[in-house]
Amino acid sequence: MAWTAGALLALSLSLTACGGAGSPSGTEPTGTGNGAGENTNDGGAEAGDLQEITVGVMPLVDVAPLHLGIDQGIFEDHGLDVELQSAQGGAAIIPAVTSGQLEFGFSNPTSVIVAASRGLDVKVIAPGGSSTGDAETDYGATVVMPDTDISSASDLEGHKVAVNTLNNISDSTVKEAIRQDGGDPSKVQFVEMPFPNMVAAVQQGTVDAAFLVEPFLSSGLDESMRPVFWNWMEVSPELMASTYFTTSAMAEEDPELVSAFQDAIAESAEYAESNPEETREILQTYTSIPPEVAESLRLPRWSDEVHVESVERLIEISSEDGLLEGDLSVEDVVLSGTN
Repeated sequence: MAWTAGALLALSLSLTACGGAGSPSGTEPTGTGNGAGENTNDGGAEAGDLQEITVGVMPLVDVAPLHLGIDQGIFEDHGLDVELQSAQGGAAIIPAVTSGQLEFGFSNPTSVIVAASRGLDVKVIAPGGSSTGDAETDYGATVVMPDTDISSASDLEGHKVAVNTLNNISDSTVKEAIRQDGGDPSKVQFVEMPFPNMVAAVQQGTVDAAFLVEPFLSSGLDESMRPVFWNWMEVSPELMASTYFTTSAMAEEDPELVSAFQDAIAESAEYAESNPEETREILQTYTSIPPEVAESLRLPRWSDEVHVESVERLIEISSEDGLLEGDLSVEDVVLSGTN
């Protein structure tokens, strides 16, 4: 379904980076407990027994299981009273977590990897959204107009490619696809722009290609744009494209709290996977995605385990792109004992 300019403009106010670094605009509370909807689970802990936590999030499709888990009382069942703080990107969430203002945060793995390489205390503890591993259903692709002569990743040499954030997971996955296709990423001009502006930019020729994620990918495909490659799948068929994190200090100080959060996120992910209709409905409570778009957009795959191989691959390509300060291993990024 094609989108109107007004719908895209509205989304620009609520949807930002694909877990990217974003703008350090601070955080705003978006509700506590089951504020996303009515709690349909009567078996949770008594309110006085719940431990209050605050999680930094972005209004993205990837965080649907978190909202759904709150709505369904899953976090209450694990003894947690959750307040969500909405931010524009990891530039606000990561320092808020490392300074102790937030117990947990959401970001893309590359942001966490880069932060860890710079000496910040950040640890991946749970997955967000992941690639489906299937071009028919995956939710992130680099697209072009149908009549362009760009037919493979290496053909992007000498062209302009729009990404939502520079020096992060968006352009890194484009660069990796170009390298794997035998091309030279240094010959590509990357242009940073918000996702809501990209479809029009490609149509108008401002850029030659754009990396789109949902719901903007569906918009581009509805405008007959052609996928050149599927970014997540170029890196890993099961790429974990977003993640939840905390600090090792928090894990040492209150391991039971971290474990409870991990268990609640895992159960929420399983619920989201098993209930796609409810998942699509919850999107309308915290984003500006129109109902008709939510009904048909491509959903991420939600897993209950951290995909360590994804972290390894993203460390590799981040290092090759010169984003890291010093050597980094998976153990430096993923909390010990996390699957």
